[in-house]
Amino acid sequence: MKIKQVEIFAINLPLIKPFIISYATYPNIQSIIVKMTTECGLVGWGESVPDEHITGETPHSTYAMLKNTLAPLMIGQNPMEFEKIHELMDQNVHRAPAAKAAIDIACFDVVGKKLNVPVYQLLGGRYHEIFPVTHVLSIDEPDKMAEEAAQKVEEGYASFKMKVGQDVLGDVKRIKAVRERVGEDIAIRVDVNQGWVNSANTLQAIRHLEALGIDWLEQPVAQDDIDAMVEIKSKSTIPLMIDEGIRDMNNMREIIAKRAADKVNIKLMKCGGIYPAMKLATMAEMAGIECQIGSMVESSIGSAAGFHVAFSKKIIKSVELTGPVKFSKDLGDLKESYIIPNIQLNECPGLGVSIDETILADLTQYSDLVE
Repeated sequence: MKIKQVEIFAINLPLIKPFIISYATYPNIQSIIVKMTTECGLVGWGESVPDEHITGETPHSTYAMLKNTLAPLMIGQNPMEFEKIHELMDQNVHRAPAAKAAIDIACFDVVGKKLNVPVYQLLGGRYHEIFPVTHVLSIDEPDKMAEEAAQKVEEGYASFKMKVGQDVLGDVKRIKAVRERVGEDIAIRVDVNQGWVNSANTLQAIRHLEALGIDWLEQPVAQDDIDAMVEIKSKSTIPLMIDEGIRDMNNMREIIAKRAADKVNIKLMKCGGIYPAMKLATMAEMAGIECQIGSMVESSIGSAAGFHVAFSKKIIKSVELTGPVKFSKDLGDLKESYIIPNIQLNECPGLGVSIDETILADLTQYSDLVE
């Protein structure tokens, strides 16, 4: 099986409501979609959702990278040779993980279809049967976040990720308001997205939070400040998760060596796709560090790819792939698999996602064909 052509689409995914985190507000999500076609006529779909704050990639740079470099490299390659595909991309492009993720995901999708198996069967088989779905609360006023949480509890959600990181004392009020509103039996995870900057601010916040039964505190400090994570972990009773600070195997080695986190948040867009995500999960498992598969708010394509990784690995204990339920229009049908409070994957070949190319055309800003 050889890759014949790669079509690239720059799209805007419309959000039901703006997504607000510590460093940005997103009225919509800019995504790059890859349609990979083989000589035998099979089609694999991939996706890239870059974030310049984390990987240094923008939608425009990612599109250009795919169009001018990565897609041309793929023509004539065998998509079943995952290790060689990544070696070829790495030899020609330093980093650019979100761009590489689009190629990686498309390869896994088309190979699954060729072999007539779900992607998770290519990763060691299915381990988990279902995963609880966590609702993500964007930054807002304390009472509004609490009200949204209460509404979602009524819908069946049993866990929340709270986005904070604008100011320490204001964030403490937000977290307390949600905890008071939903009660003690609902899981709350706090994601700071680097917003508290350093260990001093974080430790100030922790003094107020330790009695609130927080599941874990995620990336409170700057992404490259691993030593600050070490200090916080040594002085806090709240489990600590690293997100922006874990992008590749070099980061993982340092985190393991310094025991800098209790948990790691693996995202396909940060590490380069399904294949490197599996490597990171294996490294974490060897060190006894639990994993989560996180989201850059991808469409059904990127979200499905993350779910296949999560469902195949015992060490992956949670997922936060909520993109499909946040969009008012999506080009895939993964939303149908969200049966709150859980998600259930189907048994269809590849990613198991049906793509509506009419919607894709409607969302597309511009596109190119490489062959």
